Amino acid sequence: MAERIKVLIIDDSRLFRSALDEALSGQGDIAVVGSVFSGLKALEFIRQSPPDIVTLDVEMPGMNGLETLEQIQQINPSIGVVMVSAFTRRGADITVKALQAGAFDFVTKPSGPSVQENLAALRDEVLFKIRACARHRANLGAKSGVRLTVRSSVVSMMVSVTRRPAALTRLIVIGASTGGPRALSTLLPELCSLINLPILLVQHMPHGFTQSLADSLARETKKVVVEATDGASIDAGTVYIAPGGQHLVIRGVGPSAKLGLSDQPPENGCRPSADVLFRSAASAFGGAVTAIILTGMGRDGTAGLGAIRRAGGYVIAQDEASSVVWGMPGSAVEAGVTNEVLPLNQIARAVSALVQKNKRS
Repeated sequence: MAERIKVLIIDDSRLFRSALDEALSGQGDIAVVGSVFSGLKALEFIRQSPPDIVTLDVEMPGMNGLETLEQIQQINPSIGVVMVSAFTRRGADITVKALQAGAFDFVTKPSGPSVQENLAALRDEVLFKIRACARHRANLGAKSGVRLTVRSSVVSMMVSVTRRPAALTRLIVIGASTGGPRALSTLLPELCSLINLPILLVQHMPHGFTQSLADSLARETKKVVVEATDGASIDAGTVYIAPGGQHLVIRGVGPSAKLGLSDQPPENGCRPSADVLFRSAASAFGGAVTAIILTGMGRDGTAGLGAIRRAGGYVIAQDEASSVVWGMPGSAVEAGVTNEVLPLNQIARAVSALVQKNKRS
């Protein structure tokens, strides 16, 4: 029998600790090894008996979630951290900072009128994130081996030989999910310093959290980074983030194109969906699109990247070694819709080189 995932619950609310404990109890693959009410108590527990994963409340008196995360990473960086956030602006801001600092993912505290529905929603989401985090921790062990390094290099070489000149790039589109906020904090400051093109971005997040992400990235890039609005123009040097809960699309073609927002049903379980944005970009800009698919669970983006490739655009996928979860980029590679697979820290320079090459040709 496989060893169970050891989980420590950290939350200042006794009621919510009980709710999380109830959500996790009875799962054959999970064992709740502790439940504490403060960051300081959590650090004491971790020093004595380190868990595999902690669920960490974002807003706590004294040492808040972000400060506790930083201390956990110093004590034992192998512990997976799933943040638990309320739907507040302060909660969203701290959550984004925690994700950029290395938290695996987050869940939101349900606030609906039905207690039973809240518990069911919480149970489904927290179980999904904890199990995904456990798989990520297991993969980290595999990534320390030689075989994975060789495999990643071979994949990069195999895909890189398909490189070819693309049309003059006029638009950059990016899709990301789990691990995305941290990856974007690495990619966008360098990318924005090297190119002056509009960038459209889908990051899987609920409503409210994408505004905090936009504000954070604006500070880091020192560029204009905003949540997209319906009917907005597509301006060079601006990063537009799809608002949580709405698809981002492009209406019109070429210079007259405008941004649009859609409440159409989710695709791949996601709204916003990278597939929706990518298909729309291919229709509006054809081969003048360069797409980047970053770390994330699932397959969102793969079909849309196919549309970009067929239109003559160029596709770069983040490599497995630098991804928190190689679901979305891995799916694109398997489907054969990428031109290059690169480590995160090489993507900005590759895009810049491609843009400059196209300008000269």
